[in-house]
Amino acid sequence: MKIALGSDHGGYELKELIKNHLEEKGIEYVDCGTNSTESVDYPEFGRKVAETVKEGTCELGIVCCGTGIGISISANKVPGIRCALCSDCYSARMSKEHNNANVLALGARVLGRDLAMEIVDTWIESEFQGGRHERRVNKISDIENKFVI
Repeated sequence: MKIALGSDHGGYELKELIKNHLEEKGIEYVDCGTNSTESVDYPEFGRKVAETVKEGTCELGIVCCGTGIGISISANKVPGIRCALCSDCYSARMSKEHNNANVLALGARVLGRDLAMEIVDTWIESEFQGGRHERRVNKISDIENKFVI
């Protein structure tokens, strides 16, 4: 498994912690930026991670900004991306099991380090259950396909 990581300046430090955490677990990643706490625009990095997942270079993605909101909205603009903003382990697990989320968004200014790593672990370890959930995820794709220009 390979995970694309991205953040703006507000999520940079959390992204770096996640990189170290993934290294400790032997999980490969691609860092899509940013590379400092200097102010940048989150849509650029949400898009980079989402495109990396969509293209298949990475199976999953994790994005971080101050709240996780802006970067998750940006990632979700890329067709085929299902980015879930999670602030607890239950939501992280459900986003994968029921919604087949392929990108996780985290808010660096709203989560403590330990909880953030628990959410990451829970999300990575969870698997899509398929079945009735697949029908619903397909309906999400149908909506997306209707509006793709």
